[in-house]
Amino acid sequence: MSQAKEELRWALIGASDIAKTRMIEAINSQPNSRVAAVFSSNAERAKAYAAENKIPKPYDSLKTLLEDPEIDIVYISTTNDLHCEQALAAAAAGKHILCEKPLALSLTDAREILNAAQTAKLVLGTNHHLRNAVTHRTLRKLVKEGAIGKPLAARVYHAVYLPPRLQGWRLSRPEAGGGVILDITVHDADTLRFVLDSEVEDVIARSATQGLATGGMEDAVMGVMYFQDGVLAQFHDAFTIKHAPTGLEVHGTEGSLFAVNVMTQDPVGRVVLRRDNDETEIKLDPPEDLYVHSIRHFNQAVLTGTQPFATGADGFRSLAIALAALESTQSGHRTAVAK
Repeated sequence: MSQAKEELRWALIGASDIAKTRMIEAINSQPNSRVAAVFSSNAERAKAYAAENKIPKPYDSLKTLLEDPEIDIVYISTTNDLHCEQALAAAAAGKHILCEKPLALSLTDAREILNAAQTAKLVLGTNHHLRNAVTHRTLRKLVKEGAIGKPLAARVYHAVYLPPRLQGWRLSRPEAGGGVILDITVHDADTLRFVLDSEVEDVIARSATQGLATGGMEDAVMGVMYFQDGVLAQFHDAFTIKHAPTGLEVHGTEGSLFAVNVMTQDPVGRVVLRRDNDETEIKLDPPEDLYVHSIRHFNQAVLTGTQPFATGADGFRSLAIALAALESTQSGHRTAVAK
């Protein structure tokens, strides 16, 4: 992509809720990008979605959209089973790609996406929004600076209630990549990797169906990730919990960090450092919309050759961890994370 390009034109592959509620505004908020097109396999939905969101070009043919020379970047937010095919088509058409998590349903497919983007010299990012939060960036900085000494343990509580508007394929279609592990645990995996700057070696987990999912799919999971430096990270994810806060804790030899109400799409939450008998609330940089931060970095990567804030490789690693968790729930055994 030429650095002289003044405006990057994005296309949405998928007329999705997250695109409407988060991504369109984030893309259009940047001085160097705008949403120029949307694809839906349903022609009437494509037209209605485009009109509602003031998108100039609706498409019901992915091939035709990808042939549009004005499109520079695609954002993929279809059901998980479609990500691989659509990302490979975008790479073949020379479009940069920001894909929702998980990148694919298998590591073989995810690796194929990475290879296709690399071969075509395209930017590939994963829309892991949480690492973009100022709270999580602050946690990473404090851990790196040794504020808690050597990290020993972490805990993520990311059990929420899935809003009724999203209670569709996530609860009923395992073949589309539904279930809480590929929807939420995959985010935990990326966030913990980011904050701890370490890799997960294995996972043990137990899932349950607690009233929302059907057909034996999981809508709740608890487990432990074991990191290569010996950190144990506990996680609780669910679609079924209505009244609990979310949060992330990191405990070390010299202190503990508590981040409250931070496993969310909104730029909220607080971080507290506890050492001995003292508690200090950490002063955070001004909050920025998580998706705006992500898009700003993605645009910069396209224009200057830097990296998006969550890369395709980050998406591959988070998928590997989530798949290990899913396998563990099925086998009942500790499961190694594939490389």
